[in-house]
Amino acid sequence: MHMSNDELYQALLARDAAFDGRAFVGVTSTGVFCRLSCPARKPKPENCRFFFSVADCIQAGFRACKRCSPMQPAALSDPVIADLLTELNKDPARRWSERDVQALGYDASTVRRAFQRHYGVTFLELSRLLRIRDGFATLAHKGPVLAAQHDSGFASGSGFRQAFAKLLGIAPGSLKQNAMLRADWLSTPLGDMIAVASASHLHLLEFIDRKALPGELRRLRQAMAGDIGIGRFVIHDQAETELRAYFAGRCALFSTPLHQQGSPFQQQVWSALQQIPVGSTCSYGAIARQIGRPEAARAVARANGANQIALMVPCHRVVGADGALTGYGGGLWRKQKLLAIEQQHQCQIPSSPHTGAQP
Repeated sequence: MHMSNDELYQALLARDAAFDGRAFVGVTSTGVFCRLSCPARKPKPENCRFFFSVADCIQAGFRACKRCSPMQPAALSDPVIADLLTELNKDPARRWSERDVQALGYDASTVRRAFQRHYGVTFLELSRLLRIRDGFATLAHKGPVLAAQHDSGFASGSGFRQAFAKLLGIAPGSLKQNAMLRADWLSTPLGDMIAVASASHLHLLEFIDRKALPGELRRLRQAMAGDIGIGRFVIHDQAETELRAYFAGRCALFSTPLHQQGSPFQQQVWSALQQIPVGSTCSYGAIARQIGRPEAARAVARANGANQIALMVPCHRVVGADGALTGYGGGLWRKQKLLAIEQQHQCQIPSSPHTGAQP
């Protein structure tokens, strides 16, 4: 669906039922997401974030509105979904497995397809997202670690800490309130990403399953003297909007202001990456020649691997001298998908460098 936020807001004001199941609004002042036809009082435009799937709403930290029940149409159309949502509501903290689903008399593959079709995620993924969302919400509202552990459905404090450390690279008890840098997660068709930003710049954007992510976050936290927490700035919203346009094939241009700590050489390489045109690729050797260091192809490769702002600093556009897909921290399958996506883009203009040294 290619519609601007202004058009979606007008549909929200009109309570247009034609958008039910196709678009949702997350209301930042209440933390709930609704159908556009919700009968509740309409929020101000600045308090609205629009989504195109239930999964995106939940991953952004919103809970379903009890008045318009945005998840209900899918449940009514499929008894399997209705029954499992009922079970999920009985015990939101439960850690579900396929064996649990089968114990209720359902075929796991049928359930998986039904939830994927209606919500964009499987039932097991949905239950996990709801647990994580509740844990993030507790921490974001300055709740204690024990309460966050409970809201996320983890069986023990150590279990929660381990899971949180795996996701962010830090223990929840170490997070500062009102931190200068704040982490949130963004949903994409190729998997969830962690975005760490200040009020003015994006400092990190990585897929959450990247092996280097915990180390990157530790280094970032050390550079900030531990001043990192959970939350969201306007920069997160801008990055999310631009990523949505990117994956929808509308535009691969990014204007989110970026900041990365790095040596002058690394900064040169990252700037060169942003000059690679959308839909094109470049070798390490070509980048080395471009920055006036023709002998430094290996150093270019290391700087490429040290990039911690995926997609916006497009290290995925770098290939081997023979054109072969070489290593990519997000996985070669993602690299292949990203290059295929970029072949379809309408915007065929290279991104302009916007990595700066500002804090």
